[in-house]
Amino acid sequence: MSFQAPRRLLELAGQSLLRDQALAISVLDELPRELFPPLFVEAFTSRRCEVLKVMVQAWPFPCLPLGSLMKTPDLEILHYVVDGIDCLLAQKVRPRRWKLQVLEMRDVDENFWTIWSGARPLSCSPEAMSKRQTVEDCPRTGEKQPLKVFMDVCLKEKFMDEDLSFFSGWVQHRRGSVHLCCTKVVNYSMSILNFRNILETVYPDSIQVLEIWNMCWLCMIVEFSRYLSQMRNLRKLFISDGCRYLLSSDSQEQLVAEFSSVLLRLENLQMLYVRRVCFFRGHLDQLIRCLRSPLETLALTYGFLEEEDLKCLPRYPSLSQLKQLNLSHGALRFIRLEPLRALLEKVAATLQTLFLVDCGIGYSKLRVILPALSRCSNLTTFCFHGNDTSMDALKDLLRHTGRLSNLSLETYPAPRESLDNRGRVILELLTPLQAELMRILREVREPKRIFFGPVSCPCCGTSPTEQLEFNFCLWGRPA
Repeated sequence: MSFQAPRRLLELAGQSLLRDQALAISVLDELPRELFPPLFVEAFTSRRCEVLKVMVQAWPFPCLPLGSLMKTPDLEILHYVVDGIDCLLAQKVRPRRWKLQVLEMRDVDENFWTIWSGARPLSCSPEAMSKRQTVEDCPRTGEKQPLKVFMDVCLKEKFMDEDLSFFSGWVQHRRGSVHLCCTKVVNYSMSILNFRNILETVYPDSIQVLEIWNMCWLCMIVEFSRYLSQMRNLRKLFISDGCRYLLSSDSQEQLVAEFSSVLLRLENLQMLYVRRVCFFRGHLDQLIRCLRSPLETLALTYGFLEEEDLKCLPRYPSLSQLKQLNLSHGALRFIRLEPLRALLEKVAATLQTLFLVDCGIGYSKLRVILPALSRCSNLTTFCFHGNDTSMDALKDLLRHTGRLSNLSLETYPAPRESLDNRGRVILELLTPLQAELMRILREVREPKRIFFGPVSCPCCGTSPTEQLEFNFCLWGRPA
């Protein structure tokens, strides 16, 4: 008999049992745990909601990965699942078989269901996977630990979507016995009031990634800082569009002081992205000084760094182990780049990704950083397109990056000699110049992926620098 045959028999047994819903409910306490996952899938698929409600109460594993079954929110099923959990929480003495610690609403554990259905070899038991996930996400320290609901939050509208609103209301009603845990929270456009309600509902220690895309109002920045300081496990912070309007010096100092005090509390922060945030200008030293742990990623983009801001970067140990550095779309044209050279020298052994796109770096400034750049031996991605660069400058640059054998993606501007008077590329001029540049590079190494001129993703049209800022892998695949 093949390996699949016993699994198929379990499936048939589940279908047979569900034909009599009352019988299915009555035997759950005696049902072998091997039957629970296939029976749950069958009840879910056939929408036997009363059976699902009772199965939740008798679930024999630490984690119920409902999100990998429910690809889109289903409020009717959610109501029955939550009703089952409420029945458990209402009991003063927990049932003997109660194992459930985590309701997983993210689509992260499809293997649990496919293994029990027989679609994959049973190399790792679902119970072991469930325990592993529970230990990683919410360590259990006692029998009365709150039940944790895991979901990611992406706020694209002014108001909450149905499933988030449902869980938010339930968690507030069950405050203390249920925690809403969101490892990733992204706010594109939700209002300050609604976003505050979300932050008050989510268990702050669970948030590891926080992205705020529209922080243009002073009141939002101050309000946001209060919640941010409670996120002790935050690893990535992305803030964008902070105060597009002119601020008084007092307001600017207030905002810098707010964020400085917050950074002092973020002991696990590893990735800091600052995009179009004007109030940091001239005060970057005060912020970097407050970082408690070494950063892996620093992105300061679409801003106007002052020379004093750049000078502070090589000073602090928190930036000595950078793996990703992005200063794209910053006005470096009128700033001395000796501090950037010092920073590159400091992180030469660790730096893997460097973005200097559209920074106004001409040949004279490029020569300042070339010796340090050529020593970044672990660099895999270097993006330099968008800068006004001559053919001579590109030749010099390639002789230095040619020493970087680990480069797998490199982008360069089209040489100035291939552009018309409006800055557009003339293909007939670019082709022979590109061939000459490739010959220079191939004298040292064979490039893997290299682009000259305007660069865009062949799938979605965005540039590699945008992909890095938005925390996407290059060429459009989510990170």
